Amino acid sequence: MATSGTSTFNLELDDLMTEAYERCGIQNRTGYDLRTAQRSLNLLFAEWASRGLNLWTIEQRSLLLVAGNPQYNLPDDTVNVLSAVRRTNSGQSQFDLTMTRVSQNEYLHFPNKLVPGAPVQFFVQRTTTPVLFVYPCPDASQQYTFRYYAMRRIQDAGAYTNTADVVFRFLPCLVSGLAYYLSVKKAPDRMPMLKQLYEEDFARAAMEDRDTASVFLNPDFGV
Repeated sequence: MATSGTSTFNLELDDLMTEAYERCGIQNRTGYDLRTAQRSLNLLFAEWASRGLNLWTIEQRSLLLVAGNPQYNLPDDTVNVLSAVRRTNSGQSQFDLTMTRVSQNEYLHFPNKLVPGAPVQFFVQRTTTPVLFVYPCPDASQQYTFRYYAMRRIQDAGAYTNTADVVFRFLPCLVSGLAYYLSVKKAPDRMPMLKQLYEEDFARAAMEDRDTASVFLNPDFGV
């Protein structure tokens, strides 16, 4: 028997919502059914940002540092900064140096936050608009670029003809999660079953959604 020859299956949001409603034993028939499902879907995306890393939402970004300025607003969709380097020069002569992240308390107790120099540490204030602080304050000796991996927010659901900003591996989990969220409002008798299915699907997807590079640990016995 022949196979399709394609690997492009995805679900538009209205089909995803229909599947979730069917798991609740309900048919979505009205515009309000779609709107309440859309709202639940956006809340589900917010929950996923709190559950841990979603690898498809990790992006490498750059920020040009300005001499004399230790503070910078990050894009509003930034959930967190995972790691960062300070880059000098460009092209084949570029040089990246690892920057160390410090806590809010550590940054607070730096005695002079405007001392000029080459930045080697950073602090991220995770407010509505995340704010980056670098230390020492960039000097004018050369141009510094803050290059970092950011975990961004999952894009909003938007139009019902959109597809979700989710990799295909998470589609079963996405349907299960939306069905559970809808059951809270529409089918409370199915809540326990749908919650269990959602947690199982999420655990399975999250276990696969990880970096598979090898890690080697060398013991340090001192001198």
